[in-house]
Amino acid sequence: MTEPLEHKPKHTLRNLWLGFGAVVLLLLAYTGFVFWSRSEDTKLVAQRQAEMRAAEQREADEKSVDALGGSDFKILAFYASPGRIHRGDQVTLCYGVSNAKSVKLDPPDGSLWPAATRCLQIAPKKTTKYTLTADDGAGNTKSADLTITVK
Repeated sequence: MTEPLEHKPKHTLRNLWLGFGAVVLLLLAYTGFVFWSRSEDTKLVAQRQAEMRAAEQREADEKSVDALGGSDFKILAFYASPGRIHRGDQVTLCYGVSNAKSVKLDPPDGSLWPAATRCLQIAPKKTTKYTLTADDGAGNTKSADLTITVK
């Protein structure tokens, strides 16, 4: 009689390949999960950093606005350099206003407009007291004085 062929080696080999395939699939799934979770963590860290940078920028912007007078109507600066000159010399006259609609200088010397910082060159012929007047457009005014001494 003929002996039945044994199929055990084929089944064993086939089971071995199926087991190996299952392990490979599990490893691929685990690796994919690791890459996906790290990607999500990276996105979260980047989002937090962007929020922190935005908060820092907002804080810096607020400080800049406050340094420029914020929402207050005021004269930020009014000075001359040098404050004492010889006849015929020039002096740098600087001013700064916040929330003003117009500014004027008395006695007039050059054109003025509202600015946080602006300087102009003037050449007074004698000792002169200058008055800077700022107007907010609602009837409120602020003034500041300075004297430039001419020798």
